[in-house]
Amino acid sequence: MNNILKLLIILAIVVLIVGLIISQGRDKASVKEGVTSSSEKISTNKDSSDVMAKNLPVLIDLGRGTCVPCKMMLPILQQLQEEYKGRAIIKIIDIRYDPEPARVYKIRLIPTQIFFDATGKEIYRHEGFMDKISIEQKLKEIGVK
Repeated sequence: MNNILKLLIILAIVVLIVGLIISQGRDKASVKEGVTSSSEKISTNKDSSDVMAKNLPVLIDLGRGTCVPCKMMLPILQQLQEEYKGRAIIKIIDIRYDPEPARVYKIRLIPTQIFFDATGKEIYRHEGFMDKISIEQKLKEIGVK
């Protein structure tokens, strides 16, 4: 009986571990798809200057697909990417897959939104969830029509 109990416990642990691995793989794939399929990625200062060279205001959102505010912001940011196409660049960076920008931009908290004017100068930085209306107001303030 004692051996059966041990075997059941080991089996339960293995099932739990396999379940966690599978769920993380699904989460990683869905978040990565949501971020990379609809946005260019800024990963270094060089890439950042390439984006700034387009002479458009830029919003960079740095977060992780696992945090609740980041998950809430993803559809908002994807919608804004479409609405502001040609007028502003909206970048979504998942720092799980690309941690370098978190270091480059000295991120202390996620999500963090950084607004740059068309010359590449940082104008405003916000930490935490930011709703669509607030983002649109800030884009308007930095010159997006």
